[in-house]
Amino acid sequence: MAVGKLYLCATPIGNLEDMPVRAVRIMREADLIAAEDTRNSIKLLNHFEIKTPMTSYHEYNKVDKAAVLVDKILAGQTVALITDAGTPGISDPGEELVRQAAAAGIEVIPVPGPAACINALIISGLPTRRFVFEAFLPSDKKERQAVLEELKRETRTMIIYEAPHRLLKTLEELEGLLGGERRIAVCKELTKKHETVYRAVLSEAVLYYTENEPRGEYVLVVEGLDRQELVRQEQEAWREMSVEEHLALYVNQGIERKEAIKLVAKDRGVPKREIYNMTI
Repeated sequence: MAVGKLYLCATPIGNLEDMPVRAVRIMREADLIAAEDTRNSIKLLNHFEIKTPMTSYHEYNKVDKAAVLVDKILAGQTVALITDAGTPGISDPGEELVRQAAAAGIEVIPVPGPAACINALIISGLPTRRFVFEAFLPSDKKERQAVLEELKRETRTMIIYEAPHRLLKTLEELEGLLGGERRIAVCKELTKKHETVYRAVLSEAVLYYTENEPRGEYVLVVEGLDRQELVRQEQEAWREMSVEEHLALYVNQGIERKEAIKLVAKDRGVPKREIYNMTI
């Protein structure tokens, strides 16, 4: 018996006109549709007259249910995976099913379409060549702080998802961490009737959402740290140590003094002659 396939079918994030034509065909032809919330997805299926049976696949059953779905595919069935909105596997339990399917040698086929993170990025007005997707920040306090500290030195454009009741707190955290002058685009209800993009700096965004209650789902696109600023910060950090201590740090590692002087000069962003003169 031939092995089936797993299709990852993107669905609209708001506007039903964004439904991929290919995804409609695949979902109609599949033996089974695995949906994050069948009560939500049945509306989509009814709209596009898709009669394929559905099964529930969500965060709380993703490991065990993935194993069941993998067995069905190995037995010859074709499964189409959909999420509540957008592209499966992006900040949702589809990641686990893909992992198990790939491990079982099953062909996994993407059916591309809407993704809120990409749509927010391209309309943000911020650099798009290099970016990092953080999804929702962790709710655990220690883990959240660790992630935020990593973002402090991030030079790529950052994309973060946030719910309305947590938006202001997250903006305040980002302002305290990155500074009030860092640029941000706050994207709301993408592709929907009330889609808006608020472009500002973090201090302005905090003030705006303090005075205007957040409503809807948000994607935050935050400017990365300027590379020259990152270098400056690294150089300033070294200057908290005396030149003699800095040099000793390398010499104690077995590095020859001449080479150590070069390293100290590079760390501090000064000519090596200056370091030599200070340590003779």
